[in-house]
Amino acid sequence: MPPGAGLDIPAGAAAWTVWLAATPPAAAMRASAWLYPGIEILHIIGFTVLVGALAMFDLRVLGLGRELPLRALARYLLPWSAGGMLVVLPSGLLLFAAEAPDLAANRVFLLKLVLIAVAGLNALAFHLGPWRVGDGWPGGAPLRARLHAALSLLLWLAVIACGRLLAYV
Repeated sequence: MPPGAGLDIPAGAAAWTVWLAATPPAAAMRASAWLYPGIEILHIIGFTVLVGALAMFDLRVLGLGRELPLRALARYLLPWSAGGMLVVLPSGLLLFAAEAPDLAANRVFLLKLVLIAVAGLNALAFHLGPWRVGDGWPGGAPLRARLHAALSLLLWLAVIACGRLLAYV
């Protein structure tokens, strides 16, 4: 199948999305009955590990499981979230490439990207702010840390919702 085969290009699609969708990996994703779903399964597994680890950490910051030392839990969970991200990024890029013109014009997909960016900025602000000066907060996390944790949970749940909605919009 030639590059770009199996792709309906919407009117007004950005040239870079058309180019991306015509690349051999994108064409292979569309041409194979198993490649796209296989990559999607990897994406979901990576996202499960990423968000699962983050959610457990955020819930601990919010006060659940106070018997677990926060610093030790972070040393255990945060590498798992990083590993999940190492699966999510390349799989997500492949999934995007296969449908780049359509997804780049999809408001739900664009919202998903914005939410991911805001979640990343929230994590950065947490790690540069309350986490950096915290000592594990044996008496409970300060309000600012709890707000970051609650926002993190809400943002990642919204990202998941947007990802699921992509199949329907």
